[in-house]
Amino acid sequence: MTLKLPLLWLLAAVVYAFLYVPLAVVVLFSFNDSALNAGWVGFTTRWYELLLADADMLSAAANSLLVATVASIAATILGTMAGLAIHRYRPRLLPALVLTPVAMPEILLGVSLLLFFRQVLDLTLGLASIVIAHITFSIGFVAIVVRARLQGMDEAIFEAARDLGATPWRSFRHVTLPLILPAIVAGALMAFTLSIDDFVITFFTAGVGVTTLPLQIYSMIKVAVTPEVNAVSTLLMALTLTLIAVAARIAPESIRARG
Repeated sequence: MTLKLPLLWLLAAVVYAFLYVPLAVVVLFSFNDSALNAGWVGFTTRWYELLLADADMLSAAANSLLVATVASIAATILGTMAGLAIHRYRPRLLPALVLTPVAMPEILLGVSLLLFFRQVLDLTLGLASIVIAHITFSIGFVAIVVRARLQGMDEAIFEAARDLGATPWRSFRHVTLPLILPAIVAGALMAFTLSIDDFVITFFTAGVGVTTLPLQIYSMIKVAVTPEVNAVSTLLMALTLTLIAVAARIAPESIRARG
């Protein structure tokens, strides 16, 4: 038993190093004073200055923020409604409709949405198609978080509100909504994080000339992984980790339930 514990710690350290050392290298080389990235030359912040002066990168970042904001708001509203319906009415078909995009491989979902937009709706691909696609796969994550919050609550609270004469709307506004608000905020942050980081689904649903931040990074690394790519990856990583940390802080039990 005494031999197994150090071995488990060693295996855990190897796994975490495999996951996080490459991320640390990206952050480190974003400050490297060399355009080749072949070796460490010296410390500099000029790659971040160049990044802020790159019009294409700024345009891609603006598109990503717009898509993530609109998609997260819509997904939060629809996902909250779905989570409430699944928990309260327990329909048979709704969970499958809401949660299937969560379990479906991204490449399959991306191809399906592409065919739906072009062959069924005859929709011109662009920011609108990206937003619709991001809403589609984000609803399920919000619904899971809200439903997990509801499952951890005492149903007697809602029954007491109804017994005291509250209408369904007043019961929701004054009792249910304040109690599930942390889960709603956590779900919104999660939807925003998933949207702004998404590449595969965006790749299939973006039109010609429409670029988001992940697509812009992909187009840059096809030539070479420059320090500017490391810089924008570092900023995107910092934003993502911050939002995940805030979501976990607001509703930790919901994040654990989602995992």
